[in-house]
Amino acid sequence: MASYDLEEQEQIAEIKAWWKQYGNLVTIMATVVSLGVIAWQGWNWYQRNQAVQASVVYAVLQKAVLDDDAQRIKAASGELLEKYGGTTYAVLAALKAAHVAVEANDAKTAKLQLQWVAEHAEDDLRDLARLRLATLLIDEKAYDEALRQLAGAASGGFAARAADARGDVFTAQGKKAEARAAYQAALAKLDELAKNGAGAGKSRDRQAAAAYRELVQQKLDAQGESG
Repeated sequence: MASYDLEEQEQIAEIKAWWKQYGNLVTIMATVVSLGVIAWQGWNWYQRNQAVQASVVYAVLQKAVLDDDAQRIKAASGELLEKYGGTTYAVLAALKAAHVAVEANDAKTAKLQLQWVAEHAEDDLRDLARLRLATLLIDEKAYDEALRQLAGAASGGFAARAADARGDVFTAQGKKAEARAAYQAALAKLDELAKNGAGAGKSRDRQAAAAYRELVQQKLDAQGESG
Protein backbone atom coordinates (compact mmCIF):
# COMPACT_ATOMS: atom_id res chain seq x y z
CA MET A 1 0.00 0.00 0.00
CA ALA A 2 1.45 3.32 -1.02
CA SER A 3 2.34 5.71 1.75
CA TYR A 4 1.78 9.43 1.63
CA ASP A 5 4.39 11.90 2.70
CA LEU A 6 3.63 14.42 5.41
CA GLU A 7 2.69 17.24 3.00
CA GLU A 8 0.22 15.06 1.11
CA GLN A 9 -1.32 13.89 4.37
CA GLU A 10 -1.77 17.50 5.46
CA GLN A 11 -3.44 18.38 2.16
CA ILE A 12 -5.81 15.43 2.46
CA ALA A 13 -6.62 16.41 6.02
CA GLU A 14 -7.38 19.98 4.91
CA ILE A 15 -9.63 18.74 2.11
CA LYS A 16 -11.50 16.44 4.48
CA ALA A 17 -11.96 19.25 6.98
CA TRP A 18 -13.15 21.64 4.28
CA TRP A 19 -15.59 19.10 2.89
CA LYS A 20 -16.90 18.32 6.35
CA GLN A 21 -17.67 22.01 6.85
CA TYR A 22 -18.85 22.96 3.39
CA GLY A 23 -19.76 19.70 1.68
CA ASN A 24 -23.48 19.98 2.35
CA LEU A 25 -23.53 23.54 1.04
CA VAL A 26 -21.73 22.53 -2.16
CA THR A 27 -24.17 19.67 -2.68
CA ILE A 28 -27.13 21.98 -2.18
CA MET A 29 -25.70 24.58 -4.58
CA ALA A 30 -25.03 21.93 -7.21
CA THR A 31 -28.58 20.66 -6.84
CA VAL A 32 -30.02 24.19 -7.12
CA VAL A 33 -27.98 24.88 -10.26
CA SER A 34 -29.10 21.61 -11.82
CA LEU A 35 -32.73 22.33 -10.98
CA GLY A 36 -32.31 25.84 -12.40
CA VAL A 37 -31.03 24.46 -15.70
CA ILE A 38 -33.90 21.99 -15.86
CA ALA A 39 -36.42 24.72 -15.02
CA TRP A 40 -34.97 27.03 -17.68
CA GLN A 41 -35.14 24.31 -20.31
CA GLY A 42 -38.68 23.49 -19.23
CA TRP A 43 -39.71 27.15 -19.42
CA ASN A 44 -38.27 27.49 -22.92
CA TRP A 45 -40.16 24.38 -23.99
CA TYR A 46 -43.34 25.76 -22.45
CA GLN A 47 -42.91 29.09 -24.23
CA ARG A 48 -42.33 27.41 -27.58
CA ASN A 49 -45.30 25.12 -27.04
CA GLN A 50 -47.51 28.09 -26.10
CA ALA A 51 -46.44 29.96 -29.22
CA VAL A 52 -47.19 26.99 -31.46
CA GLN A 53 -50.65 26.47 -30.00
CA ALA A 54 -51.37 30.20 -30.10
CA SER A 55 -50.39 30.34 -33.77
CA VAL A 56 -53.00 27.69 -34.57
CA VAL A 57 -55.75 29.67 -32.84
CA TYR A 58 -54.56 32.87 -34.52
CA ALA A 59 -54.84 31.17 -37.90
CA VAL A 60 -58.46 30.37 -37.04
CA LEU A 61 -59.02 34.02 -36.20
CA GLN A 62 -57.51 35.19 -39.49
CA LYS A 63 -59.76 32.79 -41.39
CA ALA A 64 -62.75 34.10 -39.43
CA VAL A 65 -61.84 37.66 -40.40
CA LEU A 66 -61.70 36.69 -44.06
CA ASP A 67 -65.08 34.98 -43.71
CA ASP A 68 -66.48 37.96 -41.78
CA ASP A 69 -67.55 35.56 -39.03
CA ALA A 70 -67.99 37.78 -35.96
CA GLN A 71 -68.73 34.89 -33.61
CA ARG A 72 -65.58 32.98 -34.49
CA ILE A 73 -63.51 36.15 -34.32
CA LYS A 74 -64.78 36.82 -30.81
CA ALA A 75 -64.27 33.20 -29.74
CA ALA A 76 -60.74 32.92 -31.14
CA SER A 77 -59.70 36.27 -29.71
CA GLY A 78 -61.11 35.34 -26.32
CA GLU A 79 -59.26 32.03 -26.33
CA LEU A 80 -55.97 33.69 -27.19
CA LEU A 81 -56.33 36.29 -24.46
CA GLU A 82 -57.40 33.74 -21.86
CA LYS A 83 -55.03 30.86 -22.61
CA TYR A 84 -52.11 32.47 -24.45
CA GLY A 85 -52.08 36.01 -23.10
CA GLY A 86 -48.31 35.99 -22.81
CA THR A 87 -47.77 35.56 -26.54
CA THR A 88 -47.58 38.17 -29.29
CA TYR A 89 -50.40 36.33 -31.05
CA ALA A 90 -52.78 37.40 -28.28
CA VAL A 91 -51.81 41.05 -28.75
CA LEU A 92 -52.22 40.86 -32.53
CA ALA A 93 -55.56 39.09 -32.11
CA ALA A 94 -56.86 41.79 -29.77
CA LEU A 95 -55.82 44.52 -32.20
CA LYS A 96 -57.49 42.72 -35.09
CA ALA A 97 -60.64 42.04 -33.08
CA ALA A 98 -60.77 45.71 -32.08
CA HIS A 99 -60.50 46.75 -35.73
CA VAL A 100 -63.34 44.43 -36.68
CA ALA A 101 -65.43 45.75 -33.78
CA VAL A 102 -64.90 49.36 -34.89
CA GLU A 103 -66.05 48.50 -38.40
CA ALA A 104 -69.15 46.89 -36.86
CA ASN A 105 -69.80 50.06 -34.80
CA ASP A 106 -69.19 48.10 -31.61
CA ALA A 107 -67.11 50.66 -29.74
CA LYS A 108 -67.55 48.90 -26.39
CA THR A 109 -65.89 45.68 -27.58
CA ALA A 110 -63.21 47.60 -29.42
CA LYS A 111 -62.30 49.56 -26.29
CA LEU A 112 -62.08 46.42 -24.19
CA GLN A 113 -59.73 44.79 -26.70
CA LEU A 114 -57.56 47.90 -27.01
CA GLN A 115 -57.44 48.37 -23.25
CA TRP A 116 -56.16 44.82 -22.88
CA VAL A 117 -53.38 45.49 -25.39
CA ALA A 118 -52.50 48.78 -23.69
CA GLU A 119 -52.09 46.92 -20.40
CA HIS A 120 -50.30 43.79 -21.64
CA ALA A 121 -48.29 44.69 -24.75
CA GLU A 122 -44.94 46.45 -24.93
CA ASP A 123 -43.47 49.36 -26.85
CA ASP A 124 -44.97 50.05 -30.28
CA LEU A 125 -47.96 47.71 -30.06
CA ARG A 126 -48.87 49.12 -26.65
CA ASP A 127 -48.65 52.70 -27.93
CA LEU A 128 -50.60 51.82 -31.08
CA ALA A 129 -53.41 50.47 -28.90
CA ARG A 130 -53.39 53.62 -26.76
CA LEU A 131 -53.65 55.83 -29.83
CA ARG A 132 -56.55 53.83 -31.25
CA LEU A 133 -58.26 53.77 -27.87
CA ALA A 134 -57.81 57.54 -27.54
CA THR A 135 -59.45 58.02 -30.95
CA LEU A 136 -62.53 56.15 -29.77
CA LEU A 137 -62.60 58.12 -26.54
CA ILE A 138 -62.37 61.41 -28.43
CA ASP A 139 -65.38 60.36 -30.54
CA GLU A 140 -67.24 59.74 -27.26
CA LYS A 141 -66.09 63.13 -25.90
CA ALA A 142 -64.30 61.34 -23.04
CA TYR A 143 -61.50 63.87 -23.32
CA ASP A 144 -59.79 63.40 -19.96
CA GLU A 145 -59.49 59.64 -20.45
CA ALA A 146 -58.26 60.20 -24.02
CA LEU A 147 -55.51 62.50 -22.75
CA ARG A 148 -54.53 59.92 -20.15
CA GLN A 149 -54.10 57.27 -22.84
CA LEU A 150 -52.17 59.66 -25.07
CA ALA A 151 -49.80 60.55 -22.26
CA GLY A 152 -48.56 56.96 -22.33
CA ALA A 153 -48.07 56.75 -26.10
CA ALA A 154 -44.62 58.28 -26.07
CA SER A 155 -42.43 55.95 -28.12
CA GLY A 156 -40.47 57.52 -30.96
CA GLY A 157 -42.67 56.20 -33.73
CA PHE A 158 -45.91 57.37 -32.15
CA ALA A 159 -44.94 60.53 -30.28
CA ALA A 160 -45.93 62.76 -33.20
CA ARG A 161 -49.33 61.12 -33.62
CA ALA A 162 -49.94 61.28 -29.88
CA ALA A 163 -49.19 65.01 -29.88
CA ASP A 164 -51.45 65.48 -32.90
CA ALA A 165 -54.27 63.63 -31.13
CA ARG A 166 -53.79 65.77 -28.03
CA GLY A 167 -54.20 68.79 -30.27
CA ASP A 168 -57.50 67.34 -31.48
CA VAL A 169 -58.68 66.93 -27.89
CA PHE A 170 -57.78 70.51 -26.99
CA THR A 171 -59.43 71.76 -30.18
CA ALA A 172 -62.63 69.94 -29.27
CA GLN A 173 -62.43 71.54 -25.82
CA GLY A 174 -61.91 74.99 -27.27
CA LYS A 175 -58.43 75.30 -25.75
CA LYS A 176 -56.62 77.01 -28.60
CA ALA A 177 -53.34 77.71 -26.85
CA GLU A 178 -52.98 74.09 -25.71
CA ALA A 179 -54.02 72.83 -29.14
CA ARG A 180 -51.48 75.06 -30.84
CA ALA A 181 -48.70 73.82 -28.56
CA ALA A 182 -49.67 70.19 -29.19
CA TYR A 183 -49.69 70.59 -32.98
CA GLN A 184 -46.35 72.38 -32.85
CA ALA A 185 -44.95 69.49 -30.82
CA ALA A 186 -46.30 67.06 -33.41
CA LEU A 187 -44.64 68.96 -36.25
CA ALA A 188 -41.35 69.07 -34.35
CA LYS A 189 -41.48 65.30 -33.84
CA LEU A 190 -42.27 64.73 -37.51
CA ASP A 191 -39.36 66.94 -38.58
CA GLU A 192 -37.09 65.09 -36.17
CA LEU A 193 -38.13 61.74 -37.63
CA ALA A 194 -37.54 63.01 -41.15
CA LYS A 195 -34.12 64.38 -40.20
CA ASN A 196 -33.12 61.06 -38.67
CA GLY A 197 -34.10 59.22 -41.82
CA ALA A 198 -37.31 57.65 -40.49
CA GLY A 199 -39.10 58.89 -43.57
CA ALA A 200 -36.63 57.33 -45.96
CA GLY A 201 -37.82 54.38 -48.00
CA LYS A 202 -40.50 53.91 -50.60
CA SER A 203 -41.74 56.96 -52.47
CA ARG A 204 -45.28 56.14 -51.34
CA ASP A 205 -44.19 56.23 -47.70
CA ARG A 206 -42.49 59.59 -48.15
CA GLN A 207 -45.59 60.98 -49.83
CA ALA A 208 -47.78 59.73 -47.00
CA ALA A 209 -45.46 61.31 -44.41
CA ALA A 210 -45.51 64.62 -46.29
CA ALA A 211 -49.32 64.53 -46.57
CA TYR A 212 -49.66 63.83 -42.86
CA ARG A 213 -47.33 66.68 -41.97
CA GLU A 214 -49.37 69.02 -44.16
CA LEU A 215 -52.55 67.93 -42.36
CA VAL A 216 -51.03 68.72 -38.97
CA GLN A 217 -49.83 72.07 -40.29
CA GLN A 218 -53.37 72.88 -41.45
CA LYS A 219 -54.68 72.06 -37.99
CA LEU A 220 -52.11 74.39 -36.47
CA ASP A 221 -52.94 77.18 -38.93
CA ALA A 222 -56.62 76.81 -38.07
CA GLN A 223 -55.86 77.80 -34.47
CA GLY A 224 -54.89 81.28 -35.58
CA GLU A 225 -52.03 83.35 -34.24
CA SER A 226 -51.04 83.13 -30.59
CA GLY A 227 -51.69 86.12 -28.50
